[in-house]
Amino acid sequence: MKKYLLLLFLLFSIDAFSHEVRPGYLQLKEISPNTFEVYWKIPSRGKSIPKIDVVFPANTEIIKSSGPTFVEGFAKFKYVLKVEGPLAGQSIRIEGLKRTLIDVLLRLEYQNGEQITWMLRPDADNVIVPGKTSTFQVIKLYTILGVEHILFGFDHLLFVLALIVLARGKWKIIKTVTAFTLAHSITLSLASLGWVVFPAAPVEAVIALSIVYLALEIINLEKGAPSLTSKKPWLVAFIFGLLHGFGFAGALSEIGLPAQAIPFALAFFNVGVELGQLAFVLLALGVFFLLKKTPINWSKAQVLLAYGVGGTAAFWMIERVVGFW
Repeated sequence: MKKYLLLLFLLFSIDAFSHEVRPGYLQLKEISPNTFEVYWKIPSRGKSIPKIDVVFPANTEIIKSSGPTFVEGFAKFKYVLKVEGPLAGQSIRIEGLKRTLIDVLLRLEYQNGEQITWMLRPDADNVIVPGKTSTFQVIKLYTILGVEHILFGFDHLLFVLALIVLARGKWKIIKTVTAFTLAHSITLSLASLGWVVFPAAPVEAVIALSIVYLALEIINLEKGAPSLTSKKPWLVAFIFGLLHGFGFAGALSEIGLPAQAIPFALAFFNVGVELGQLAFVLLALGVFFLLKKTPINWSKAQVLLAYGVGGTAAFWMIERVVGFW
């Protein structure tokens, strides 16, 4: 038993997995004709920065620069860029991106209000600057961002996994996942629009605590001590889902919303989150179905899973509390 617990803990408790793949952000904002203020944000670990950098077009010149400054897991740089001639038709590239797993969101804002929003990836590390971003591009981009965030947000996935284990029966699972979806959609929208604000660090710590709580409820249920949580998991899913929505909003605030298409960007980021969540739920249910066909003791397996999930979440919680205390 102990060796399995240790294995599960090691598999889940690697800190780098909690939010390892985070997007970078590059913004060019025209402040006067052919002059741009550049904001460049790279995910970092402490003061360790990935070896990636922006390669601006040949017809540009950096006339002022500052940074890096380190804030909340990111290294931030600022530049003032002078462009000789039009920027449209020129290439912007992220050097070294191919050696990473990092995506970079690029936003270009002109003085006349036109904007471009683009995603650079390790397999597509440059873009030819076009004109205004179409609505379809915004929908596609923010849907992909939503899917990526949930699939690489391992704390959210562990919470959903614990909900599935706790909710016994098809209809309970459907109601529970639906309640979680509805709740985090509400707070994601409210927080992203700036109507409700909560500090990010405590929210992340309490999200980890919510996973610990569900893990304990799974163990109690297997010991024959059902509670309100196990009897009505959708109620707990809704309450904690409101909190998780602030976590999603925190990630979206790092990316930003395009001013000309805020409703589309917000709606389809949420759609992407739901698509990623649905894929994970179906995968988890499929794995559970197959495991139940094997000779393993399913009851003990769920307890082992609860210890692994709870141990990981406890580690994250302590680390996050220490980070802002």
